[in-house]
Amino acid sequence: MNDGALSFDRVTVRYGDRVALRDVSMRAPPGEVVALAGPNGSGKSTLLRASVGLEPHEDGAIDLGGERLQGLSLRARARRVAWMPQEEPPGDNLLVPDYVRYGRYPHLAAFVPPTPRDGVAVENALRLSGADDLRDRYLWELSGGERQRVRFARVLAQEAPIVLLDEPTAHLDIGHQLDLLERVRSIAHEHRTAVVVALHDLNLAARFADRIVVLHRGRVAADGVPRAILSPRLLSDVWGIASELRYDAQSRLPYLIPRIADVPPTAPSPGGPVRPRVHVLAGGGSGVELIRRLVDSDYSVSAGALPLFDSDCALTEELRIPTAVEVPFAPISAETRSRVRAFLEESEAVVVGAFPVGPTNLANLEELRGFARPGTVLLLAQAGPGPWDFTGGRATEIRSELLRRGATEIRTVDQVLAELASRLPRG
Repeated sequence: MNDGALSFDRVTVRYGDRVALRDVSMRAPPGEVVALAGPNGSGKSTLLRASVGLEPHEDGAIDLGGERLQGLSLRARARRVAWMPQEEPPGDNLLVPDYVRYGRYPHLAAFVPPTPRDGVAVENALRLSGADDLRDRYLWELSGGERQRVRFARVLAQEAPIVLLDEPTAHLDIGHQLDLLERVRSIAHEHRTAVVVALHDLNLAARFADRIVVLHRGRVAADGVPRAILSPRLLSDVWGIASELRYDAQSRLPYLIPRIADVPPTAPSPGGPVRPRVHVLAGGGSGVELIRRLVDSDYSVSAGALPLFDSDCALTEELRIPTAVEVPFAPISAETRSRVRAFLEESEAVVVGAFPVGPTNLANLEELRGFARPGTVLLLAQAGPGPWDFTGGRATEIRSELLRRGATEIRTVDQVLAELASRLPRG
């Protein structure tokens, strides 16, 4: 009997000699959003792939709707579980509704054309995913974020009682991340769908999930409602980060404020060349290439404010770059703004990445108004036709003000490096 649940019972998955999942037990019942959280390599994607049979498990049992995974045909699995991987090639250049119609494959008999019922399912999927405004576009014309929404629509068109989403907020700007996860939660609660969603951001998981399963080195490190499992000890044990537990004043949901120790900039060797100091304002992955290239070019780099678990923040931690860090999706605090000001005062130039700006990170641009050397501010041009200013125009006004005061708009990272080389000669 199909109870609409995904269930793992002491499951182990191995890649050769390496154990990817060890003795994992968890359950996603109908009507509940279960977030999978954990560092890179903790087993989140492996668990989702094993759920649809793409990774064989050597021990334990996986049930889809009350039946063993191994006993179901591919078509039967596809009727019970829909999966959206992290990445996939765009494939044929189809109109968006034709692409979304791929999700109806498990319900179609061989050589039988789609029925009106399939058309209704496609229309519902476009509406529920927020991709309805893309129906007249072709797949190859879409931005990464637009394509992500269309992929979500294809998953919903499958009308499976279990939905698996692997990092669905990748490529989405701040507004669309929140919008998508709100839609995921509504679909789970209103349609009695069991949803398992892999997320890097523990605070984001706490905001939208009914339950969080934290994986660490292939094992379940925690499983429970956000209020029960979010703790500084969890962040320390799993991510190696000291933190402080706080509660949102309106929702009373818990969130963790990171406490990352300052990393002093590397001093130049005696008699060696002076390393110009460059501060980077970025976020959402917009600073990854920029920061790496600046470090490789031997600049002394600082960054922030960046949200914890953001890919830019993860890179600065990896490279031991001094960074002002804030809790994701929370306004930048007075303490963090003070750190940003200190970094700006110590810097000879500032590079602003092409990141979306919302109410929570607008303070980065506001602090830049006080930078003492406006002629050494480089603004990377916002890429693509999609929106980037989610502040009602305030971010656009600040950007225009900076340009009037002498900042320069730059289109590529190569041009950034060339401009810095000409403006910041080394002693």
